[in-house]
Amino acid sequence: MTEQTPSDFRSSAIRAIRIERDAIDALEGRIDDQFTRACEVIMNCKGRVVVTGMGKSGHIGNKIAATLASTGTPSFFVHPGEASHGDMGMITSQDVVIAISNSGNTSEVVTILPLIKRMGAPLISMTGNASSTLAREAVANLDVSVMVEACPLGLAPTSSTTATLVMGDALAVALLEARGFSAEDFAISHPGGSLGRRLLLRVSDIMHSGDQIPVVNEDTPLSGALLEMSRKGLGMTTVVNDKGTLTGIFTDGDLRRTLDRSVDIHNTPINEVMTRHGKTIQADHLAAEALNIMEEMKINALPVTDDQGGLIGAINMHDLLRAGVI
Repeated sequence: MTEQTPSDFRSSAIRAIRIERDAIDALEGRIDDQFTRACEVIMNCKGRVVVTGMGKSGHIGNKIAATLASTGTPSFFVHPGEASHGDMGMITSQDVVIAISNSGNTSEVVTILPLIKRMGAPLISMTGNASSTLAREAVANLDVSVMVEACPLGLAPTSSTTATLVMGDALAVALLEARGFSAEDFAISHPGGSLGRRLLLRVSDIMHSGDQIPVVNEDTPLSGALLEMSRKGLGMTTVVNDKGTLTGIFTDGDLRRTLDRSVDIHNTPINEVMTRHGKTIQADHLAAEALNIMEEMKINALPVTDDQGGLIGAINMHDLLRAGVI
C-alpha cells in the first residue's frame, strides 16, 4: 500500500466525479426514439412496472422502482435469482418489465427472459451493450453505456451505475409530467413524512376552535383582553364586533408596544390598541401556507375566518411545530 497525501485523496475523488459527470452528460444524446417508446409502453401498462437486476444493477433497480412508485407509476423490484425460484409468480401479462444489466448478458436475468416473453409482458432493457441478448429481446433498450468506469481498475460498477440511476430518474420524471402528477399526489404516497404533512395538512386539522379561541369584544378593556390571552395561551386574542365579525387582533408584540406608551390597561378599550386589518387564513388552506404567511409577516399567530370574515378558529406557530409542518 502506497502512502497517500491529502492531495492524493482529493485528486482521486475529483477524477471520479469528473468521469461520472461525463457519463451523465453522454446520456442527453440517448433520449431518443427508444426512450420515447419505453415511456409509451409504460403509460399504456395496465398492471405494474416490475424492475429486475442483479448485483449493483439490482440495487439501482430497487431505487428506480421506488422512484417510479412514488411518482405515480406503480412499481416494485423482483430479484432475478428469486424469480427463478418462485417469484416469477409476482409478474403478470399486464405488467411491464424493466431489466437492468450493464453487459446485457447477466445469466440470472437472461434465464428468466423466455418466461417473460412467454407471458407476454413487454420488456424494456437498460444496458451498456446494444447488441446483447437483453437489448435484442426488448421492445425498447435504454443505452446506459459508459466509456470508462470511475474505478481505476475498471472493475467496480461506478460510472455505469450512476448513468443507469440517472436514466431511471429521467424516465420517472418524463412519466410524472406525462401523468400530470401533482405535489398533492406525491404527498399522498408519502403521508408519514414531513413532506406529506406539509402538503396534506389543512389549517382546519390543527386550528383551535370553539371555546379554545381567544376572543374579546371591541369594547373590552385591555385588562380583560390580557386575561383572555392568559386563559387561552396562544399569545394573542382576536377582537370581534357585535356581529361576530373579526375586526382586529392583539398579540404579545402589541402588548409590549402598548406598555411603552403607558396606556391605562383598565380603562382603555381593546379596539384602541389592537392591530386592524391583520392577516388571516381560511380553514381549508394548507397549514404550510399559514407557516409561509407567519414567516413572511414575522408574526406568530393567525385568526381563521370563513368566507364572510366570521371568526371560526385560531392557529399559532406552536401548533405548526407540534404538527410537524415546521
